[in-house]
Amino acid sequence: MSPAMKRRRRALSLLFFLPGLGLSSWVTRTPDVRDLIGASPAQMGMVLFGLSIGSMLGILSSGRLVSRFGARPVIAAGVALLITGLPMIGLGALTGQGAVVAAGLFCFGAGMGSAEVAMNVEGADIERIIRKPFLSGLHGFFSLGTVVGASAGIAFTALGVAVPWHLGVVCLVAVLGFGVVIRDLPPATGRAERPTEGSPSGRTASLWSEPRLLLIGVLVLAMALSEGAATDWLPLVMVDGHGFDAASGSLIFTGFAMAMTVGRFAGGWFIARFGRSRVFRGCALIGALGMGTVIFAQNPVLAGFAAVLWGLGTSLAFPLAISAAGDSGPNAAARVSVVATMGYVAFLVGPPLLGFVAEDHGLRGALIVPLALVLVAVFLSSSVGEKPRERLRVESDLVEGPDPERTV
Repeated sequence: MSPAMKRRRRALSLLFFLPGLGLSSWVTRTPDVRDLIGASPAQMGMVLFGLSIGSMLGILSSGRLVSRFGARPVIAAGVALLITGLPMIGLGALTGQGAVVAAGLFCFGAGMGSAEVAMNVEGADIERIIRKPFLSGLHGFFSLGTVVGASAGIAFTALGVAVPWHLGVVCLVAVLGFGVVIRDLPPATGRAERPTEGSPSGRTASLWSEPRLLLIGVLVLAMALSEGAATDWLPLVMVDGHGFDAASGSLIFTGFAMAMTVGRFAGGWFIARFGRSRVFRGCALIGALGMGTVIFAQNPVLAGFAAVLWGLGTSLAFPLAISAAGDSGPNAAARVSVVATMGYVAFLVGPPLLGFVAEDHGLRGALIVPLALVLVAVFLSSSVGEKPRERLRVESDLVEGPDPERTV
C-alpha cells in the first residue's frame, strides 16, 4: 500500500472520529441543556428537530455537490459547519434559549449530513481499491469518537463544568484535528463518477426505481431510527424512565457507544466470513433484544446493561448498507446518496415523533416504534447480501492477500 493511500485512510479515519466526538459531547449534556432551557419532552423533540432538518438538507445536497466538486471540498465545508454548531449550542444553553440551541443543532446536522455522505463515498472508493471490508472499521472511528466524547462528557458533567465551556473545548480540538488531515484526501473522488448526459443508469432519479436499492434504503431507515433513538434519547430514557441520575445516564450511553465501537472494528472479520446479510440479520436480532429489554425490564441495572446489546446490534447496519449500495451498480456516489437519504428520514422524523409519543406513553413506550422497525429489518436482511463474484473475491483476498496491483 502506497504512503498516499495510508495517509488517505488515516485522514478519513480522523474525519469520521470528529463528528462522533461532537455528537456525543452534545448528547451527554442533553439533560443539562433540557433543564437550562426548561423544555418538556415535546419541546425537546422540536429542539432536536433542528438537528434532523439540518441533517436532511445536508444529505439531500451532498450527492450533487460531490458529483460536481469532488468529495474533499464537501467534507471540508461540512466539517467546518459542524464545528460552528457546537458553540451555538453552548450559547443557547447559556442564555436559556431553545431556539438558539435548535439553530446550533441545525448547523451541526447540516454539516454532519453533508460531510458524512462525502466521507462514505470516499470510504466506498477506498474499499473498492483495496478489495477488503473497510467501511465497518471506518465507521468504528465515528463510534470511537462517541466513546471519547461521552467519556469526556461524563467527566465534565460530574465536575459541574458549564455546557458552553465543555462544547468550546470540543470545538477547539475538532478545529485542530481537521486542519491537520484534510489535505491528505484526494480532491476528485466523487467528481470522477459524475454521470454522462443521457446515461439513464447514472441519473439519481432513476435509482429511486431500483427495487434492491430501495430495500437497502428501508433497512437503513429502520436501523437509523434505532441508532438515532439511542443517540437522541438514551440518557433521558435512563434518567426519566429508569431513575438514574444524569451522570449515570451518560455512563450508560457511553456503554452503548463503546459497544458500537467494538462491533464496528470487529465487524470486518465477521462480514468477510459470514457475508453481509447474515451479519446484518444477527445484528438486528441482537439490537432488538437490547431495545426490548430497555423498554420492558423493570430492573434498572438490567436495562442499563441491555443498552450494550442495543449498541452492538446497531453497530454494523449503516456501514453494511453503504457498502451494499456502493457496489450495487454504477455511479456509487449517487447510490450512496440515495440510501443515506432514506436513512436520514429516520433522523428527520425520529426525534419529534418519539417526543410526541412520549408525551402520552413515556419515553420507554415510545421506543416500541423503532423496535418494531428493527424486527421488520430482520426479514429484509437478504437485500444487503453480496453478489457471488464479489463474495468469492473477498474470501480469496483474505486467504491469499490482495493483489498488490489492485491497491494504490
